[in-house]
Amino acid sequence: MTPEPAPLCFVVMPFGTKPDGQGGSVDFDAVYEQLIAPAVEEAGLQPLRADQELVGGIIHKPMFERLILADYGVADLTTANPNVYYEVGVRHATRPYSTVLIGADVKRTPFDLAPDRVRPYTLDSAGRPAAVAEEREALVKALRHARQATTDSPVFQLIDDLPTPEIDRLKTDVFRERAEYSVEVKRRLGEAREGGADALRAVEDELGPPEDVEAGVLVDLLLSYRAARAWEEMARLVESMPTPLRRTALVREQYGFALNRAGRSKDAEEVLTGVIEDHGPSSETCGLLGRVYKDRWEAEREGSVLRAQGHLDEAIDAYREGFEADWRDAYPGINAVTLMEIRDPGGDSQQGLVPVVRYANRRRIDSGSPDYWDHATRLELGVIGRDRDEALAGARAALAAVRESWEPESTAYNLSLIRQSRAERDEVLDWADEIEGELRGASETT
Repeated sequence: MTPEPAPLCFVVMPFGTKPDGQGGSVDFDAVYEQLIAPAVEEAGLQPLRADQELVGGIIHKPMFERLILADYGVADLTTANPNVYYEVGVRHATRPYSTVLIGADVKRTPFDLAPDRVRPYTLDSAGRPAAVAEEREALVKALRHARQATTDSPVFQLIDDLPTPEIDRLKTDVFRERAEYSVEVKRRLGEAREGGADALRAVEDELGPPEDVEAGVLVDLLLSYRAARAWEEMARLVESMPTPLRRTALVREQYGFALNRAGRSKDAEEVLTGVIEDHGPSSETCGLLGRVYKDRWEAEREGSVLRAQGHLDEAIDAYREGFEADWRDAYPGINAVTLMEIRDPGGDSQQGLVPVVRYANRRRIDSGSPDYWDHATRLELGVIGRDRDEALAGARAALAAVRESWEPESTAYNLSLIRQSRAERDEVLDWADEIEGELRGASETT
């Protein structure tokens, strides 16, 4: 596994030497090279200066992608450069935290930024940083503090009813349909998905270096490799992505997913626990981590019983944490319930969780926009509850909503775990076995 890059710090500032409005000038290149870049690196971040993204002075789409996707930002407000203020506005409107404002001799900032603390630095007579060591240390402390911040954007501080984010899993699943970029590239990727990994690799080669490709195209390509079950290709693509995109939670989650499917369990665990450390638990990240532990349990079942039980407990805990992180997403909840059916069928933990999962699932189905996983959850709840009619209703809807072959394969796998566990207790449900067979057939023909 290629080492994960350091978090990116996007630096918004003028470049070259500019008048300071008071009869002097500011050497912004010296400010960047002597003060900002070393402080960013000392804080454990990777600096990227905004002017490297400009083409003819025009702020173009890749620059916006880096501005918005970067984990951290530094903005130099010296000389009140309009481009800088515009970019700070974009950043504050899209990122709740981790933007540090600095400036040389800024005596008054525009009203909308006045509540924010602009960290000062001093210049010598040549317009270069004067107290480099002291001010660099202060900026390092500010950046490290930003890594612990909750909100430093005035937009998010003043407006407490911004739209609720979508369920993390749904943001990934609908990305391809919502991403806005070249219709021609989208068409080519759609056709290549039918041809499998080799056809997708051919399209990738035509796109050119990843750093020159729009983020939307790269993520669509990543999800297309997922549809083709090309796990190693997914991992390779992530490792070649520009740092801002590679550092996003969505891409890191899919990287962990691919590594686990490729048999690289330890690497997958490291990636996913890193996402949780950086962004907190979510239904998607914890659900993927739960699958890592579930696969380890499966691998150990014929070996060490105690070790296998330990992995089973880890999987249940991860799935349950994911469900508790976002009660709207029943997917990690049903996985926890399914594994409880194996560890302690009918136990207090399972009985307490089932009604909550069922309610979350019903809300999603009644919303009018359910997806495959919503119907599959209804199916699994029916099998666990031994409710034939409910399971069949979920199965019919799930089979009609299959998008990628690994989806019914995953559900069939869960049903097989329940079947094997019940067989040990001399319980057989023929209709559940038939549903499992239908799902396996769908995974082979999708």
